[in-house]
Amino acid sequence: MTTKIAMWSGPRNISTAMMRSWENRADCSVIDEPFYAYYLNQTQYRHPLFDDIIKSQSVSYDDVAAQMNSAEMSTPLQYQKHMTHHMLSGCDLTWTLDITHCFLIRDPEYVVNSYTNSMSTCSADDIGIIRQYELYQEISAITKQDIPVLDSKAVLSNPDAQIAKLCSLVGVDFDRAMLRWPRGPRKTDGVWASHWYHSV
Repeated sequence: MTTKIAMWSGPRNISTAMMRSWENRADCSVIDEPFYAYYLNQTQYRHPLFDDIIKSQSVSYDDVAAQMNSAEMSTPLQYQKHMTHHMLSGCDLTWTLDITHCFLIRDPEYVVNSYTNSMSTCSADDIGIIRQYELYQEISAITKQDIPVLDSKAVLSNPDAQIAKLCSLVGVDFDRAMLRWPRGPRKTDGVWASHWYHSV
């Protein structure tokens, strides 16, 4: 049996650390922000490494959505890291039906401060804070799941208990390998990692 887990967060929410945590399991593979190129192509927001990102992924929403369901898995678990602001309003979310979902939140005060340090400016759209709430409602309605919500502060304060609790809520055995991982980049990192992942 295989399980696909989609984690939904805004930027600067320890989302990459959470991806590292899951990737450090021997039974889990990860996908890093698969809709990033689609989002940039649609909005034309000039994020760092814009051209590299556009070249590295499909810019077709439908193609990426299909891949999230149909991509062959080399491991029993697959962890998908999604940014809420990448999912533009009105996009078709039916592809989420057969995936297990969870949401990662953080006090916006800390998100804004961290995002501004990387990008110099920040808006509500940039950090996906409103879109995250909308997606929670929309995906809950589609999947009928009681979707877990994790607070980043709680995870940082007590990672052992919080990650174990998350595993239980998504029906996966906890693995203590999730609490520590080697330093440095991964082959699975998006091409944007050199700008965003310094503090992981």
